[in-house]
Amino acid sequence: MQARKVAILSVPMDLGQGRRGVDMGPSAIRCGRLEERLEALGHEVLDLGHVNVPDPEELGIESAGPGGGMGFLEAIRAACTEAAEKLLGLADDVFPVVLGGDHSLSLGSVTGCSRRQRTGVVWVDAHGDFNTPDTSPSGNIHGMPLAALCGYGHPRLVDLVWPGAKVRPEDVVLIGVRDLDGEERRLMREAGVTVYTMKELDHRGLPRIAEETLDRLGGLDRLHVSFDADVLDPEIAPGVGTPVPGGLTFREAHLLMELFADSGRVTSLDLVEVNPILDRENRTANTLVGLAASLLGKKIF
Repeated sequence: MQARKVAILSVPMDLGQGRRGVDMGPSAIRCGRLEERLEALGHEVLDLGHVNVPDPEELGIESAGPGGGMGFLEAIRAACTEAAEKLLGLADDVFPVVLGGDHSLSLGSVTGCSRRQRTGVVWVDAHGDFNTPDTSPSGNIHGMPLAALCGYGHPRLVDLVWPGAKVRPEDVVLIGVRDLDGEERRLMREAGVTVYTMKELDHRGLPRIAEETLDRLGGLDRLHVSFDADVLDPEIAPGVGTPVPGGLTFREAHLLMELFADSGRVTSLDLVEVNPILDRENRTANTLVGLAASLLGKKIF
């Protein structure tokens, strides 16, 4: 991969879910020497700093509501709008890397990284994140961003920055899924997104699924990868709030990133849901730094 400009933006978001600590994820990833690793690959790194996200205590305990999520809707919307506007202001040749924070931040990152163009989204996650306020058992917004990006759910989430869906459901591929809610599953089928579960990865092999993903999203000028740390097996990524056994191995995750890198198609990246409080010796954050390096051209030989 040729050297390019890479912009790093932190979104220390923990309002989309009920477990504290994930707001420190961007700092943990930065402490994993992300900038130095990318510079060593020859990239010019631009530091965009961080988006302002209030602490839940600043908003008042009553803001959380019974499910802990929808009460923070306006604060999440404001932070995601700020992130999107920062990213929309970048030149087309800049590769954004957005650090989280819980996955609700992807409402802003995908919107901004799309540059208002048709964009393919590869959602690498143990969960579908395709709930709406009507289907979510918890009410937590970090389980809703992909649905909102596809035009489903609360209008204040769907209509971020400009009205309507930001991506087409047929331009979305989920990889590594192994934990879905019942109504979420129904909505995903109705919408027509492509879902590769861990069963399919085990049965058919990751290289074939990566190839199908790139073929399915062929012809699109922009391709965004949103990587949730909980897609990894908890044995290698303990620092997540919603661990699910049976995830991607270290080598599978790197292979996926390496295959995407070989394609030369990816134009932006999220690294989300790292919770340092739950981590061991910054293992999860360090793993995500290595995956970002693989996606941006690190090769063994």
